[in-house]
This record gives sequence, C-alpha cells and structure tokens, in this order.
Amino acid sequence: MSVTETTGADARADRRHHQALLVFMAIVVAHWAEHLVQAFQIYALGWTSAEARGVLGIPFPDLIKFEWLHYGYALVMLIGLFVLRRGFAGRSRQWWNLALALQFWHHIEHLLLFLQAQTGWRIGGSAVPTSIVQLIVPRVELHLFYNTIVTIPMVIAVVLHQRARAAATA
Repeated sequence: MSVTETTGADARADRRHHQALLVFMAIVVAHWAEHLVQAFQIYALGWTSAEARGVLGIPFPDLIKFEWLHYGYALVMLIGLFVLRRGFAGRSRQWWNLALALQFWHHIEHLLLFLQAQTGWRIGGSAVPTSIVQLIVPRVELHLFYNTIVTIPMVIAVVLHQRARAAATA
C-alpha cells in the first residue's frame, strides 16, 4: 500500500469518525435537554419529581417510567464512548477515557435499576428501583451529576481532538 493510499484511508476514517462523533454528540445534547427541562420543571416551576417528566415525558407520560429506556441510553453512551475512543489520541484520548470510565459506573447504576425493575427486588426495601448512590442523593440530582461528570471530560476531549485535527490539516 502506498503512502497516498494510507493517507486516503486515514482521511476516510477521520471523516467517518467525525460524522459519528457529531451524531453521538447530538444524542448527548438531546439527552441533556431532557434533564435540563426536567430540572427546570422541578426548580423553576415547582413541579414534583413525579410531575416533571422532561420534554418527551409530557406527551408520552408512561415513556419515562420504563427503566429499559434509561438503561438503553446508558448503554448507548457506553458503547458510543467505547467505539469512538479509537479516533482520539494523546491528551484528547486521556479525557475521553475518563468519560468512558465514569460512564461505565453510570451504566452499572442503570443496570442495577433495570434489574430491580425487571425482578421486583429492591435495594434497602425501597418501593421503587434505587441505585447505590441514590440511597444518599435523590435521583434527579444524581443523574444531573452523573451526566455532568461524564460530559465535562467528553467535551474537553472533543475540543482537544478538534484542535489537533485542525492543526494536522493546516
């Protein structure tokens, strides 16, 4: 394989990674919108946690009750972070790896919630599925926290990655 072919293959791989990263980040932003609207409903509008259902939960109230939806998103995030990881290098990859590790734990918490919803077993005898950290932090606030600590290193990784990408093409 010649240098030209390798460069062309690398350019195609970079383009595919960039497109996949844009789709992934759009999913992340949409998920953030749900959480921010839910927080607004609780803290600005004074709704209870049960009433605050985000954007999709208003027209589809039963939708957010399904634990598989929350677990599915956590799994999509974990897979996306894992698959897109190979397109990052250097410091951007270190930050991406941190986001992946944090999402792995977030995924474990959602898996625990999902298993409780499927089996009827509850941590600490709670009436509803409860994650480990949720024993001390309410669910809405906990998921805002989890999404924040996953998103911050992810955004740092993307910014560093884009800077390196721009420098390589300059």
